[in-house]
Amino acid sequence: MKGIVLINLGSPKDLELSSIKSYLKEFLSDDYVLDIPKLIQRILVNFIIVPFRSSKTKKAYESIWTSKGSPLIVNTHLIAKKLQKKMNLPVEVAMRYQEPSIRNAILKLLKNGCDEIIATPLYPHYAQATSLTTHLEVERVMKDIDPSINFSISSPFYSEDGYIKSLSESIKNYLPSEFDYLLFSYHGIPERHVKKMDPTLSHCLSDENCCSLNSKAHKYCYKHQVLETSKLCADDLGLNNDQWGVSFQSRIGPGWLQPFTDKVLEEFPKNGIKKIAVVCPAFIADNLETLEEVDIRARETFLDSGGDEFTFIPCINDNKLWIDFLANFIEK
Repeated sequence: MKGIVLINLGSPKDLELSSIKSYLKEFLSDDYVLDIPKLIQRILVNFIIVPFRSSKTKKAYESIWTSKGSPLIVNTHLIAKKLQKKMNLPVEVAMRYQEPSIRNAILKLLKNGCDEIIATPLYPHYAQATSLTTHLEVERVMKDIDPSINFSISSPFYSEDGYIKSLSESIKNYLPSEFDYLLFSYHGIPERHVKKMDPTLSHCLSDENCCSLNSKAHKYCYKHQVLETSKLCADDLGLNNDQWGVSFQSRIGPGWLQPFTDKVLEEFPKNGIKKIAVVCPAFIADNLETLEEVDIRARETFLDSGGDEFTFIPCINDNKLWIDFLANFIEK
C-alpha cells in the first residue's frame, strides 16, 4: 500500500520564545538556506539573528496565530485530510524544520502497513532552500530508517495544467470586479542561489531575457519558474500584460531577486495604480509570509503610500480543484 507524506517548510510549535528561537536556529543553520562559511553562519545565527530577531518574529506570529495553532500547519493538515479522502490512501503531514518531523511521518506510514512512500513537497517552484534541502532530508531519513524502503519524491509542479487551473480559480474567487493590477508576490531568494542551481553555469541571470530563452537550466531555475507560473495564470485569467506583474518579498540583505514587493507597492499609487490585488503563489498554504507580511504589512505599505484598495488573495489551501490536481499528480 502507498503512503503519502505532504511536506511543508516549517513553523514554531507554539508562541513561546524558546520555540521561536528553536525554529529560527534550525532553519537558518541549514547550509542550503544560509549558504555561507559555517563558522560565520554559526556566529550570525547564534549570536546575532536568533538573539535579536526572535522577539520581533514572535510578535509577527502572534498577529496571525489561530486557536488551533500555526496557520501553516493547520492549513497543511486540512489539505492532507481532503487528499486522504480523495485518494483513499494514508496521508501524513511533515515539516522540513521542527514538528511534525519527516521521520515521524514516515514511521507512522510504515506502522500503518505502507510499503511504498511518496514524499510530496508542497513547493510549486524549485529552489535550493526548499526543494533541494527537503529532497536531501527525505533521502537521509529514508536511508536511516531502512535503505530498502521503496520511496519517491514528487517534482515541482509550477506549470502543470491542474495547478494553474486551481490557482486561477482561487484568484477568481477573491478578485474584485474592479482592480488596476494583480501582483504575483513570490518569496525572494538570493541571486547566488539561482546561479548555483544553474547546471550550465552560464545561463541564469546572464541577461535580462535569460528566463525566456530555452535552456535546460529552467528545470532548476526559481526565477524562470515563478515567471512561468505567473504568465500561465495571467493568460488563464485573460489579463493584459499591463494588468499584472511579478515581485519578490522577504528579502534579507542585498543581492536578492528584484523587484522587491514593498518597493513596488510604494510606487504603484504614484503611477495611478490605486486598486490592487496581491497573490502569493510560492506558497500553497497560508502562513506568516502571506498573512502577516502581505495581508498586514504590505497592505499598510500600499495604503500609506496613497493606494485606495488592497485585496489580499489567500493561498489555494484546500481548494477542491487543487486537491483534485494533487491526487492526479501524485498518482502519476
